[in-house]
Amino acid sequence: MRNVLTKSLSEVIKERHSVRKYDPVFTISQEEINDMLQEAIQAPSSSNLQPWRFMVFQDKEAKKELRAIANNQEQVETASAIIAILGDKEMYKSVEKVYRGAFEAGFMDEANMTRLIESTNRLYPNVPEEVRKNIASFDAGLVSMQLMLIAKAKGYDTVPMGGFDKHQFVQKYKVDDRYFPIVLIAVGKAAAPAFKTTRLPLEDVIIEYR
Repeated sequence: MRNVLTKSLSEVIKERHSVRKYDPVFTISQEEINDMLQEAIQAPSSSNLQPWRFMVFQDKEAKKELRAIANNQEQVETASAIIAILGDKEMYKSVEKVYRGAFEAGFMDEANMTRLIESTNRLYPNVPEEVRKNIASFDAGLVSMQLMLIAKAKGYDTVPMGGFDKHQFVQKYKVDDRYFPIVLIAVGKAAAPAFKTTRLPLEDVIIEYR
């Protein structure tokens, strides 16, 4: 059998399907979850402010409790891990750490670092909260897709789930007001093949070339 880690990106993309039946006894170590997340957060983000945060559910009882607020979806309890992706609507508060890190790594000079920090602190706090939430949601989509492809490249299966009670999630897990839940991603080993799907013909989705 070919090592999944040697597959091309094109193969990984074509082989990734949403799986809803998982082997409930299969486990993924916290170390490997962290490795996948470390790779996923290389995704791009607006002003590099990285407005994504993660909550990882691996404990059996914790997943069972989460299932109750996730429309009773079986995979929430049977997958090896559920990774909740949250958005940071106050992402600008990370600006100094982000740009100082780039400066210390030698990626920019001090003057540029200072300019970027000051401009971000002028702009983002005055942007309406709804706009900041839209930015965080867009960037969370990038990191989520990257995470699912990374998982598939390692031989795991995934499914993203937007169908859960977000208000109840916030209440139950005492999520700080700065953050808001966006999507749950199940990660594990498939116990049954995914349902295959088709895509619209490319000519139906390209509006025009100019």
